[in-house]
Order: sequence, then C-alpha cells, then structure tokens
Amino acid sequence: MTLPTPVVQVSDLHLAFTGARSAHALNGVSFEVRPGEVLGLLGESGSGKSVTLRALLRLHPEARTRVSGRMFVDGQDVLALRGRGLQRYRGGTVSMVFQEPGLAFDPVYSVGAQIAEAVRAHEPVDRAIARHRTLQMLDRVQIPQARRRYDAYPHELSGGMRQRAMIALALACRPKLLLADEPTTALDATVQIQILLLLRELQRETGMAVIFVTHDIGAAVEVSDRLAVMYAGRIVEQGPAERVVKAPRHPYSAGLLGASVNAAPRGRPLPAIPGAPPDLAVPVAGCPFAPRCGRAQRACSVQPPAFDDGPGVACWAPLQPLSLSA
Repeated sequence: MTLPTPVVQVSDLHLAFTGARSAHALNGVSFEVRPGEVLGLLGESGSGKSVTLRALLRLHPEARTRVSGRMFVDGQDVLALRGRGLQRYRGGTVSMVFQEPGLAFDPVYSVGAQIAEAVRAHEPVDRAIARHRTLQMLDRVQIPQARRRYDAYPHELSGGMRQRAMIALALACRPKLLLADEPTTALDATVQIQILLLLRELQRETGMAVIFVTHDIGAAVEVSDRLAVMYAGRIVEQGPAERVVKAPRHPYSAGLLGASVNAAPRGRPLPAIPGAPPDLAVPVAGCPFAPRCGRAQRACSVQPPAFDDGPGVACWAPLQPLSLSA
C-alpha cells in the first residue's frame, strides 16, 4: 500500500538563540507527519518540544534566532515564506492550540469576534458568514449556548471553555496541520480527558495532521499514533506509540517512562533519571545524555550517535527488546 505524501517534512533542523550566550535549542531534528496522523512529542522541560512547534509557525524573533535545515508543510518551504505568504500560512495552513488560552486570546474582544476575525483574515467572506462559521465551530467543540458564548470575553469563560474556544479558533480556517502545545496542562483531570477526546474526534473528522506536545505520557498514548522522544534538542527515539511505550530502545525513553507513579510499585521510591539536562549554551562532543546514562560507553562521550531508522533510535548502546525487563 502506498503511503500518502507527508503534510510535514522536517529535515536536519538546527535552531539557536543568539545573544551574549548562544543556546542551541534544536540540533538536527528530523521527522515527518502524514495526513490524519498524530505525532506526540515527549521529553523534559527544555528538550525542544515547544521550540519545534514555534519554529514550524516561524514565531521565533528572527533578529535573535539562527535557523538552518529544511521545513516543508503542505508543499510550502516554511523558511522561504515572507510577508503575505507567511500571514496566509499562519492560521490557514497551520494553526496552534497554545498551552494557556487565557493569554492567547485578546482580553478586550469577545471570543466570537476573535474567531470570526480569523475567518475573515483567511477567506473572502462577509461578517454574517464569518459569524455563522464561528457559531458552527463553537457548537462543534461542544461549547453550550454557543450564541451566548459568542459575545463572552475570555475572562468570562472557565478554563475548559477557553481551551475549547482556542480549539475552535485554531480549526476555524480548516488547517492542514494542527500544533497542540500542552493543551491540557492547566486543566483538572476530568476536563483534560474531555479535551483529549475532543481533539482526537475532531482530528479524525477533518483528517488533518497533528503534532501534540505533552509531559503526560498517558495523554500522549491516548491521542498519538507515533511518539518522538526529545532530549537536548534532538529526537533520540521515534516509532509507533505502542512500541515506544511498551518496548523503549533508548535509555532516556526507558527512564522517562519508568519515572511514573503508575509504573512504580507501591511502597518503593519512584525511579528517577539522575543528574539534569545539559546546558544548551555549552557544546557537547558526544551524546548529550551520556553523563546521566547507566549504559554509557567510551564512544558516547566522543561522537553523538546518528539516528537509525531501523530501530528508530539514536544510541550507541540501545536497549534490546529481550533485555527491557532486566
């Protein structure tokens, strides 16, 4: 069976924030996402997950950011976009659900007016049609009393309702790619589940590609088809979600998955990865995880391992499937 052409093709992406101390936030990131597929990005804070999403939208300040590599979304060279082309790309081709919708919405305009404005910015429709489309989207994301909520300001909505409105805003212009940056972090457990199920349902209805960033392994497994584990601005492991969770090949993936309350036996200390992530302003000669890795070899401190598409891991001493329980 022939696979569909990827919506997202990122190859050898490097990104550094320049200044008094340059921080190399992304170091050779490569991945693809196909139509109707959800790619989950996992990793500690500072691993490069949110930086990757913002790079796809070109949100980093160009004066203080140095970028190299290739990013193609729906056939468009993202790094070559300028002016009106970049404006049409943002929201029209790619949309984003931010971590804190209370900060993403403008507090002086109603929620409905902001969604309708986004529709009119990308499509040649009048106010009446934009309003009708907005009401449809508010209904679609299961916001009760959509006509009343249309005129509500962001502070008048609960956290869960604001997040649903943020999803409506992101999907209003029918994007090919949705970027979800920890969309359930600030919500209680019950609302988190509702939002995750809603995102998955809408993704299946529209057939769009999704990149989902989260610290919650359970959430990642719930919505993702494939997982990519990031560390120090690199993808260290990538593969089908079930395989990565049940049989991780990279020691960092295994440590990340093992440091879970659900996985820990009752009465025993929670297993943790020793040490701390590296300072991205300091160049690393070998594998950046080597100082924290119990399987590190001499080669690990000399040269960073290349990503092997076969097992889907970048490691000089990957875990073997039969030894995972040892």
